[in-house]
Amino acid sequence: MSFDYSDEISNDILCVDVKSFYASVECVERGLHPLKTMLVVMSNAENAGGLVLAASPLAKKVLGISNVTRKRDIPYHPDLLIVPPRMQFYIEKNTEINDIFRKYVSDEDLHIYSIDESFVSVRASLKLFKRKSAYDLARMIQYHIYKKIGLYVTIGIGDNMLLAKLALDNEAKYNANLIAEWRYKDVPETIWKIENITDMWGIGERTAIRLNSLGIKSVYDLAHANFYQLRESMGLIGEQLYAGAWGIDRSDIREQYRPLEKSYGNSQILKRDYYKRHEIKIVIREMAEQVATRIRKHHCKTGCVSLTVTYSKHEEKAGFSRQLKIPNTSNTKKLVDYCFDIFNKHYEDDMAVRSIGISYSKLTYTSNIQLDLFEDPTQQIANEKLDLLVDKIRDKYGFQSLVHASSLLEGATAINRSSLVGGHAGGMEGIQ
Repeated sequence: MSFDYSDEISNDILCVDVKSFYASVECVERGLHPLKTMLVVMSNAENAGGLVLAASPLAKKVLGISNVTRKRDIPYHPDLLIVPPRMQFYIEKNTEINDIFRKYVSDEDLHIYSIDESFVSVRASLKLFKRKSAYDLARMIQYHIYKKIGLYVTIGIGDNMLLAKLALDNEAKYNANLIAEWRYKDVPETIWKIENITDMWGIGERTAIRLNSLGIKSVYDLAHANFYQLRESMGLIGEQLYAGAWGIDRSDIREQYRPLEKSYGNSQILKRDYYKRHEIKIVIREMAEQVATRIRKHHCKTGCVSLTVTYSKHEEKAGFSRQLKIPNTSNTKKLVDYCFDIFNKHYEDDMAVRSIGISYSKLTYTSNIQLDLFEDPTQQIANEKLDLLVDKIRDKYGFQSLVHASSLLEGATAINRSSLVGGHAGGMEGIQ
């Protein structure tokens, strides 16, 4: 059985991943070799439950450490370095790497997938840099990043973004030169030879179980399954998985994805179980206020508030997630009250809470004040101006310049979290 690829997208796409990004950056900053040093970047290392955010390749190999290992589970080793995260520093390094990509391609041919991974379309650049193949240019970019920043990057090359990603994840990481190239013509010897079906892009454990129920145990089985049966059983997802098994991906790197509906939210895992209702409400107030600030910054008003409360693993119940449709608003006090309404209705007293999430959706974009006919218009305008004033002060002098008194009480988290980046320490602390 074969497939005619003549009508499919054929490009030179690089999927570039920085090897153990956070850990490698920390090694380089300390004058250490990123591939020959045992180092982990750990959040909340002062606690036994500290979480590993990144581990150097050698730490993974020698100690079996993964990016979800807890401090208490790390075996002792005299050569292991444990360092705190510096998220803002990593963002700066990511910017340096992307600036290197921009020396080779236009912005339209660069898709930043995550802080440590990007897709780069290089076919238009081959002639400019006098390179005969995508492989040659990949080596050039790889060396440029190492020479300037000291980081090793792994590169997958393919006719499309899917093939490049699969080449990266399934072969390049294990090759001595950290590069692999998968083309349409190689599908039978590459994609179909992927041993674990969950190593296929887009297939997690739950999807694998569904495929297994259809008699599909491998990527080869998926490529040779009955397409119509797969579509009937799994819908559009089934079609996409079937196409992927043949290496087909019709997405265009130049077409930026725009979600049909946007929302703004925030979530946090608490450092301990919260049992007291008033402490839980302090955190809800802080988070509702922070997300309200975000939507005002984007000139939004929300028509739907969502609150997710997850109970401790020691509780019999998981928690709850509820949403409430509301009149369009961006007023902090109203949004806090709506979140409290959901909490008061669904929270069961004495249940231990471990994480909280808040999001605002059904957004409308406007700078105009939308008045409620049942409230004093003068007071509404005053509240709107007060919110904007608070936003302006915090934007200029920092979040801690103006906080509620409740944020100084035990259980509050906003002041501590205001210095975090991506939920982790973002400061430029001195090298430990």
